[in-house]
Amino acid sequence: MLIRHAPDLTEAYVTPRETYLNRRRFLIGSAGVAIGAAMMPRFADATPLTGAKSQYSTTDKLTSLADITSYNNYYEFGTDKADPVAYADKLTLSPWTIRVDGLVNKPATFGLEDFVKPYAIEERIYRHRCVEAWSMVIPWLGFPLAGVIKRADPQGSAKYVAFETLVRPSEMPGQAAYFPALTWPYVEGLRLDEAMNPLALLATGLYGETLLGQNGAPIRLVVPWKYGFKSIKSIVRISLVEKQPATSWNQENSQEYGFYSNVNPEVDHPRWSQATERVIGAGLLAGRKPTLMFNGYADQVASLYSGMDLKANY
Repeated sequence: MLIRHAPDLTEAYVTPRETYLNRRRFLIGSAGVAIGAAMMPRFADATPLTGAKSQYSTTDKLTSLADITSYNNYYEFGTDKADPVAYADKLTLSPWTIRVDGLVNKPATFGLEDFVKPYAIEERIYRHRCVEAWSMVIPWLGFPLAGVIKRADPQGSAKYVAFETLVRPSEMPGQAAYFPALTWPYVEGLRLDEAMNPLALLATGLYGETLLGQNGAPIRLVVPWKYGFKSIKSIVRISLVEKQPATSWNQENSQEYGFYSNVNPEVDHPRWSQATERVIGAGLLAGRKPTLMFNGYADQVASLYSGMDLKANY
């Protein structure tokens, strides 16, 4: 088993706060001077955030803060991995509102503080697997999505949860100049039972601080058994709906990106194998590691797809 309960975790698996703060300072004078200097104002935006250790954390070695915050896919800022850190400071994070609506008995629009207030923050160390066949291990801070859904009081006809991100081309250059091919806003969706699974997380921080812009600030979805693009960033709307909602990459190319997009080493992307992955930060000599079914979370989520053909429902 790769998922362990909180008592099994040791300090060997969690980087002390002073260690990763020192890592930030090191970036400015290291071989990564250009990236480090660009990241400095984004780090200044973060504030301390703590949470109780979670039973759902993996004991895999953490990816460094430097890699997590400088190697990102976030097409609203551009297509290059370095674009998010280069442009994320353009994004205004306060005030921020989130609308919860659709087939619910208690629709509401919340300021971020009121949206988050009812929930206890947890630290969850999750594997992150990109559809591009690279991976990280990230110490997120957040709370279960299920709590938000219960608070909204779903109606009986609700079968799916739809998510929508911010549209602000003046601050997110990828929405205008760099990647206009996608239809904005970026949208994603889960089946209701997927959204209610305990692993589905709304993250507001990582590595002991609030989220930075390049990582989806101020709030994002994290569904660790699915490819990373399912974990929509900078959420402004959550809607409960009856029919399967549109999702951005599925609309862009349904042959390559399915609605479910569960991590599955037995179903290759049309242009590359999904059987193995490159671990970010492991070094050139580390080689690739085998990809696990459902990214190693099969015990928690496989029952959601009982009887389904996971090649047809990719």
